[in-house]
Amino acid sequence: MENIQDLQKIGLTKGEAKVYLALSELGSSTVGPIVKESKVAYSNIYDILNRLIDKGIISFITKNKTKHFQAAPPTNLLEYLNNKEKEITKQKTTLKNMLSKIEKLQQGKQNQEAEIFLGIKGLRTAYEKLIKNSTKNEEILFFNIYKKEYSEQFDLFYKSISDLSKNLKNRGIINKDYKKSWFAKQAKFLKIKFVDFPIPGNIDIIKDKVLITSWGDTIFSVLIHSQLLADNFKNYFNEVWKIAK
Repeated sequence: MENIQDLQKIGLTKGEAKVYLALSELGSSTVGPIVKESKVAYSNIYDILNRLIDKGIISFITKNKTKHFQAAPPTNLLEYLNNKEKEITKQKTTLKNMLSKIEKLQQGKQNQEAEIFLGIKGLRTAYEKLIKNSTKNEEILFFNIYKKEYSEQFDLFYKSISDLSKNLKNRGIINKDYKKSWFAKQAKFLKIKFVDFPIPGNIDIIKDKVLITSWGDTIFSVLIHSQLLADNFKNYFNEVWKIAK
């Protein structure tokens, strides 16, 4: 069983692994003994054998009009992996050549779109997408609601992503509880004002993007691509900024 799992790890299917190991035990063999030894269904055996031949892992000869199969030397498994690696390298090169074209296609479709992210890792991805292609001359605006029940997780997360936004211009409006935050005391690059009245939520705005995040047992965030929505939030932010302290 362990050998089967190991062969699966290098890219063989379970059936292919069983047949290869069976042939390694049998030596040269016709189909009947292979089916019996490998316990693979007879209806699948020819398909599996053909795939293994294509991969260079087994071979066959014909005796008296009957095919006899045998396992190739184990070194052929290494050659199989080398061929896979070469193919993956080719695929990566092809993809790299396509990336800029795909990005242009996607940029043309992002005027009104939304993406949903779950958990801390998802939120990190959301921020990476939010800030992607931003320059030092652009400004990120944010509202944050700081609450005791998730304050430690909140601070640890924003410290972990400070590398993403510390070189951008920024302005933030946060409730006064944030003055207790240890990260707020460290993050000198943040330009913050405090309010003692309700704010709409945990919201980041830059260019035509708005990121809305709900902190709780499960972190839930929505990244919205909408120039209209972003402009509305920017206008609201700037009005609140005037009266915040």
